Amino acid sequence: MKPIEKKVYELVLPYADVKGLEIYDVIYEKQGKDMYLSIYIDKAEGVSIEDCENLSNYIDPILDKELELKEQYFLEVSSSGLEKNIRNEEHLKRFMNSNIQIKLFKPINKNKDYEGILKKFNEAEITINCEEQDYTFKRTDIASIKSVYDWENKGGN
Repeated sequence: MKPIEKKVYELVLPYADVKGLEIYDVIYEKQGKDMYLSIYIDKAEGVSIEDCENLSNYIDPILDKELELKEQYFLEVSSSGLEKNIRNEEHLKRFMNSNIQIKLFKPINKNKDYEGILKKFNEAEITINCEEQDYTFKRTDIASIKSVYDWENKGGN
């Protein structure tokens, strides 16, 4: 997590705790020519538009006061979604033994997309089980990871 993302996380956390929200992720990144500060939230019973709007209204004036950003940015508050991006160790722990999708920068065996059950991970590698076979990928080869929602059983994690 970038320092600015960590600071935003810490600023939002007290509000989230009171409202029963989980701060799933905070991302500060350039998209096209603009900077975006995205706060992704989750809640057991599902995130409503009001949850997003209320958090945005709460945090917007605090960010203006607390963040010392010289560049203009767009604030986005939204649900983390059914299929979640997996960006850190906490996310990996959460989805252990769950179905995930890994996208690689370059193909391995003519394939850049792999889907399977997350079996283990460390700082250097991630192992998934796909069709009774384990595949281990170097983390430096991975472009993105996300959870896979089980649409048939209406669940996953």
